[in-house]
Order: sequence, then C-alpha cells, then structure tokens
Amino acid sequence: MATWSGIRKKLETEYLAQSLQGHIQYYATSYSRSHDHEGRAAIRYDGKEIIKGCYWNNWAKADMFPQDEKYEKRMKVENAYMDDTAIKLGIFDQRCFYNAFAEFDNQDIEASLKSENLIVKIFAVLDRRVGKRRLRIMKETIMEEPDTFQEFYAIRAKAEGLL
Repeated sequence: MATWSGIRKKLETEYLAQSLQGHIQYYATSYSRSHDHEGRAAIRYDGKEIIKGCYWNNWAKADMFPQDEKYEKRMKVENAYMDDTAIKLGIFDQRCFYNAFAEFDNQDIEASLKSENLIVKIFAVLDRRVGKRRLRIMKETIMEEPDTFQEFYAIRAKAEGLL
C-alpha cells in the first residue's frame, strides 16, 4: 500500500477539482504511542472538519450504532463502517480512508460515484473528472443521497458556481 503522504498528494493534487484545490484537505494519522497504532481521519473544507472519525469512536459509540443483521455483518466480517450513519457518528478511522482510496484509485469515476462506500463517493464528487454537466445531472437525484454526500455535493457545486 502507498504511504499516507502519497495518498494525500494524489487526492489533493491529481484527483481534486481545481476549483477546490487549497480548500479541501484530507487528513489521516496513526498514533504511534497507541499500543495498536490506531488513529483518526478527516476531510476538511477551509480548515473546518466536515467529517471526522476515530478508531476509538467505534467503542465509545457502539451502543448508538444500529444493531441489525446488516450492521453486525459489516462490523464483524467486512469491517466497513462507511454509510451515512457511520460517518455522522465518526465510526471510521485512517484505515477506512486507506481502503476507500484503494477502491477509488482502482476503478473508474462512474463506479466510484455508485459505490456503497460513502467515502469513495465523496472522493468521487470532489474529483476533477466530475464536470459541471455531470454535477447538473446529479442535482436531479441529490435528495435521494445520504445527507453527508449532499453536503459534499453542495461544496463542489458551489465551488463550480452552480449554486
């Protein structure tokens, strides 16, 4: 796997839309003094963390997470907490960013926009390969998308002068 600095460089320079460069920052860290080197991750817009997650939130907020069969499978088998509930609760960490980037980096933009992993979809809507025409088309169905995705769509649309 690539280093975080390499991943961040690709996200912020190669993939990020020009209208957002200097405004969006990706952040991930591992705590070396933690016995298992767990950490946190975030996406910042003009210095404000729009989404943020930390490994330790998994334990602190576990009772707030829906305990149905779908979530049990995802938590135990897939270790993928990447839906709107998980994002809002901050139940993700730097490894989730790494995994989301690996998926995003290895597929085309259309597949990323349709991904079940919300972080992959966020990476995609901020991507330079999504142009104004595609953003206008997305506007028709944006209300069907999770709240967090709508927020990032609005950031991108505003940056492109569409809102």
